[in-house]
Amino acid sequence: MARLELTAVEGATCGGLSTSPDALFELGLMYSSGRDVDPDLIAAHKWFNLAALRGNKQAREYRTEISQEMSRREIAKAQRLAREWLAKY
Repeated sequence: MARLELTAVEGATCGGLSTSPDALFELGLMYSSGRDVDPDLIAAHKWFNLAALRGNKQAREYRTEISQEMSRREIAKAQRLAREWLAKY
């Protein structure tokens, strides 16, 4: 059920209902802490990166913090996913 709820949150965010920096930051928090989803640092980095690009200063700090726990390959994947999301939405 948590996965369905997350999909709804992501869909709402991606669908344009809320692409605010705060909404993107919340997705980063969900993935980084494992709140309602399995922890996923790549996804968390992606959402923090997108939130930071939209002006959320706290997202920059969190992105930097979790990147210290990630490999270069994981960071590159997160950045690629963020670029793909931007191109799509």
